[in-house]
Amino acid sequence: MRLVRVYRRSLGAHLRAVLEYQSDFWLLVTAGIVTQSLGFIFLSAVFARVPTLNGWRFEETVLIYALAGLAQAAVPLFADGAWLLGSLVHTGELDYRLVRPYPPVLQVTSHQIGFSGAGDAVGAGVLLVWALSRVEVHWTPVKVLLGLLILLGAVVIRIAITVATNAIAFWIPSPNPMFASAVFQIGELARYPLTIYGFGLRVVLTGLLPFAFTGFLPAAWLLDEGGAAWLGLATPVVAVLCALAAYAVFQRGLRRYESAGH
Repeated sequence: MRLVRVYRRSLGAHLRAVLEYQSDFWLLVTAGIVTQSLGFIFLSAVFARVPTLNGWRFEETVLIYALAGLAQAAVPLFADGAWLLGSLVHTGELDYRLVRPYPPVLQVTSHQIGFSGAGDAVGAGVLLVWALSRVEVHWTPVKVLLGLLILLGAVVIRIAITVATNAIAFWIPSPNPMFASAVFQIGELARYPLTIYGFGLRVVLTGLLPFAFTGFLPAAWLLDEGGAAWLGLATPVVAVLCALAAYAVFQRGLRRYESAGH
């Protein structure tokens, strides 16, 4: 609980700093909402030409898009500092995080807060409500609880992948997170039905970089779409494995850290 409390206070300090410039705050939120809206417009244009994408209807595809968008929105809100790790390593500023009585990985991830994530969350949330109102889901109290647990797992997966890929900065001394940005772009593919891709890419998005557990597989579970439906239940387990792997990568890299001039 102490770790959570300190993490919340760290994010709160950055929140207050951002709110000093309210116009910037609202611009970031608006940008996030616009981004989600453009995705909806893009899907609308696609489905105006085709009735389904390999068996997935418009509303079902929007559900995948919204779930993946919510998971992605959590990264700038709760772990945006991970994107600055390369700069901290490159300049040696990570030193300050090593002498404080708090885990360095948590200090890094809470180093800043990105309010574009707030706009993304609002936009994706609206799309999720719209999609759920138009698809057939057999709701039960157990399914609601499992759904929330799966959504939380999807958030953890996105954050874990962001931390792990940015931790490559310990091996590749560059202030720019090029590797993490490339992996982020791959994650954008998981906003659409996994079945439209070839076998190799499906393996990558499910096993190597499990972005499929942030959108497609949870949606398949909600809609009870074949064998993939039960695989969606594994999202919390995959989240724990991803979190452990991300922490291990960060700690392994930290042992290589040599301060400024790394």
